[in-house]
Amino acid sequence: MTIDTGDFRQALGQFATGVCLVTLNDPDLGPLATTVNSFSSVSLDPPLVLWSIQNSSDHLAVYTECPHFGISVLSSDQGALSGQYAQRGGHRAQAAHFTTGSQGEPKLIDALAHFTCAAYAVHPGGDHQIIVGEVLQFESREADPLIYYSGGYRALS
Repeated sequence: MTIDTGDFRQALGQFATGVCLVTLNDPDLGPLATTVNSFSSVSLDPPLVLWSIQNSSDHLAVYTECPHFGISVLSSDQGALSGQYAQRGGHRAQAAHFTTGSQGEPKLIDALAHFTCAAYAVHPGGDHQIIVGEVLQFESREADPLIYYSGGYRALS
């Protein structure tokens, strides 16, 4: 059976997700941020999370080879930041949006949650690489999340 990728993508869009920025501070490129909705918890002991990056990403090697990275969960009023850091070539983390996390990674100001991670494993996953991080430190606050559903941002009702 052949699966139509457009129809498959549309069906996947029926699963609502949160939106995150994955960040790092590369020694050559400086602070970077990229938008993802593939964030998920993996394990409580040890504390592991995962996200995935396209093999065609302009920063694939930077993210798959970094020793530490951060994951900032976006709030409902941070949709513009999600769009900005989702653009190819638009991944330089602007200082006005971030402070510095415990491992030197950019930490989004006013994120719902931030996880500082050590690289744990990278696994091939078709046209993506699945990156697993061990959570070293985290913090969170209460607010409405930025939700992505059926190709657009949504609000909790």
